[in-house]
Amino acid sequence: MIPIKSKEELEAQRKASKTLALILRLLCLKVKPGLTTALVDKIAEELIFEYKVRPAFKGYRGFPACICASVNDEVVHGIPSERVLKEGDILSIDIGIESEGMFSDMATTIPIGKISAGLKTLLDITKRSLELGIKEACAGNRLQDISFAIQNFVQANNFAVVRQYVGHGIGRALHEEPEVPNFGRRGFGPELKAGMVLAIEPMVNMGSWQTRLLENSWTAVTSDGKPSAHFEHTIAVTEKGPEILTL
Repeated sequence: MIPIKSKEELEAQRKASKTLALILRLLCLKVKPGLTTALVDKIAEELIFEYKVRPAFKGYRGFPACICASVNDEVVHGIPSERVLKEGDILSIDIGIESEGMFSDMATTIPIGKISAGLKTLLDITKRSLELGIKEACAGNRLQDISFAIQNFVQANNFAVVRQYVGHGIGRALHEEPEVPNFGRRGFGPELKAGMVLAIEPMVNMGSWQTRLLENSWTAVTSDGKPSAHFEHTIAVTEKGPEILTL
């Protein structure tokens, strides 16, 4: 069953999402070459507690940090460490919070200093694919309309969508039904209804779509060592169209 949020739940999730968007924006402003990803996580934790919300990831299934910090060929679930961010890197930050019993989830990929033209294109295509996917999140559409829009745009630009990791429903739990793949066929999947809240999150690779898991059992990297980008918004399906909560 895909949960339908009440007006009260949706308002609490809207509030949590606006707070999360602010925290992530402030965090990104502080990231620069020379910082370790562990320090970025520490800054994130300080911001989370400053805004009196709870980190959704820390302790979740044993995850040790407040953010996932994935660098270059790391696709998702990067564990913050003493790795130093260098000029020309890209950093994907995935962050979630809980407030008043409701969860919100968001991700962005940012350049560390000046990056190559190829990496800039990767970021632009991934962000645009998210925007196109969100446009399909309308009541009456099918779930895979979102998936198709993302995959079609990414592949038309000669990049690849990751298939092992997908978006998800979100609300009173960090992960709810349904799974939201970034690949699929138009017209397939459950019907979208007003009150559904989804975390849509394309992960796009410069090379092959395939990934492998590191020995830490968390961090996924591209199988060919090429860079990957990740963008995510929490959105609500409404009668008037998709509402991006994490703005």
